[in-house]
Amino acid sequence: MPTTPGLPDLSHGPRRGGIAGGPSSEDTGPGAPLPLTPTRLSPMPEPVAAEIAPDVFRRVMGHFVTGVTVVTTLDGGDPQGITVNALSSVSLEPPLVMVALDRRRFITPSVREAARFAVNVLSEDQQALSDCFAGAPVDPGRDLFCGATWTPGSTGLPLIEGAIATIECTVVQRFQAGDHELFIGRVDSMANAEPHLMPLLYYRRQYLRIQRAEASPLEGVPEHSEP
Repeated sequence: MPTTPGLPDLSHGPRRGGIAGGPSSEDTGPGAPLPLTPTRLSPMPEPVAAEIAPDVFRRVMGHFVTGVTVVTTLDGGDPQGITVNALSSVSLEPPLVMVALDRRRFITPSVREAARFAVNVLSEDQQALSDCFAGAPVDPGRDLFCGATWTPGSTGLPLIEGAIATIECTVVQRFQAGDHELFIGRVDSMANAEPHLMPLLYYRRQYLRIQRAEASPLEGVPEHSEP
């Protein structure tokens, strides 16, 4: 039987006789095969990180469609909010979510100090609120909570009227990640409106609205998806 270069030749069959691990009479003498030795594998080379320009990173990641939310908190009793699309569920038991906030944003120290935040998932007719909480030059502006009507949730956090879903959280972990802080929040209270409008979506730095929705059964459960 031909052998494969670099692999031991096992075509002579199993060894017999002698002390365990030692050569048998069939394995000695002229023409006997060489003792088997472990094959040493070369280590995988370390990947070389390419330099990714911020505009390239933003453009490519923009192909991942997300919802649009406003993250809110209280600062001295006053409501604050900022538009965020970096939201993810993290755990079902216990229920945890993650929001990523730029460390340079005005709201980040407030969330850090309060150790609490709420997530308001916007509907497709709330684009003006999304723009305002993202810092658009409108009146009333973000410093006046964009003129949004809100009510305190069960934990007292500001919940925006008309949001299709709301989540109130207590920060249980915080991580530094590049120019952002990742806040892991334990879900203390959550609700969703039924029936409700379609969600406002974000795609390639533009808003996207659902013109035709068609439901299909899910095969399997994607990682970190809702149950």
